[in-house]
Amino acid sequence: MSIELLATSIADRAYEQIRADIVFGRLKPGERLRLDRLAGAYGASVSTLREILSRLSSEVLVIAEGQRGFRVAPVSPAGFEDVAAMRLLLETYALPLSFAAGDLEWESRVVASHHKLTFMERRMMAGDQGGTELWKRYDREFHQTLIQACASQTLLDLYGGVFDQYLRYQMVAVVFRGDIAAEEHRQLLDCALSRDSDRACAVLTRHVNECVAYTLARGALA
Repeated sequence: MSIELLATSIADRAYEQIRADIVFGRLKPGERLRLDRLAGAYGASVSTLREILSRLSSEVLVIAEGQRGFRVAPVSPAGFEDVAAMRLLLETYALPLSFAAGDLEWESRVVASHHKLTFMERRMMAGDQGGTELWKRYDREFHQTLIQACASQTLLDLYGGVFDQYLRYQMVAVVFRGDIAAEEHRQLLDCALSRDSDRACAVLTRHVNECVAYTLARGALA
């Protein structure tokens, strides 16, 4: 491997690791990101890390503070409401497109992603909190698979970024509504298989809005 390719792979790997650590709450909201510590933790140079954090700043996951460096973007109730509204805007636009274009292979992926999500939801409801991150990964996979057939990579990329911001709020607040959320996911699966996009959008709107209301009522983001 050439020096250029090696440097690129190190930078890409560090970017993915830091991004995941922010989204899944291992790097806490408001935490100051010291370049010397990050260099040791992620195996990248200070200059590379500066570029990575600038990139994450453009994704609204990191705040650049000029000469003071960088910190993880904070969270707030108003921020969660904004991100949730953006998620709904994109997802309810993409669902009808995906349902109309989805084929048998798409249906199979939807069923498979729902099966994995259901497995983790059962574990969570049984009191096993050790799989929280995997549960949210499967939740992300299920919702992304539902809109995967929309035929717009630009829309999917934009949605992925917004969903990760939404997911970060959920991980910070550890939001799990148990049977209610699991039933809403089952209804979304039924809608996908029957191509009922109107009902799917209604279920999704309730799913997201009630998650926000539940989170704010608990004061988890105060």
